[in-house]
Amino acid sequence: MEKQKLPHSQAALILGIISIVTACCCYGIPGLILGFLGMNEAKKAKAIYNENPDQYTGLNNAETGRVTSMIGIVIGGLAALWIIYLLATGKYGEMMEQYMNMIEEMQNQ
Repeated sequence: MEKQKLPHSQAALILGIISIVTACCCYGIPGLILGFLGMNEAKKAKAIYNENPDQYTGLNNAETGRVTSMIGIVIGGLAALWIIYLLATGKYGEMMEQYMNMIEEMQNQ
């Protein structure tokens, strides 16, 4: 009997990788959401695998997806907390003003 690909394992891996990227680039919130979705997909895949391990292949994708999702959740949480801190202290506006001045200076050179 030929082994089947483990359902949900590839989705867990893809969501985990994308959660890291979006946690770094999109203020953390998408990374948190995708990280939790990836963890859920990895949990589903592992449950299916545990029911009949001889029938499926691809548990490594589910495990890697779980790990990358955890990393995305941590990075996303830290990024979201940083943005909340900047907004709460009023430093976000100052930071954006400095950033815009820097861009303006670069364009004038």
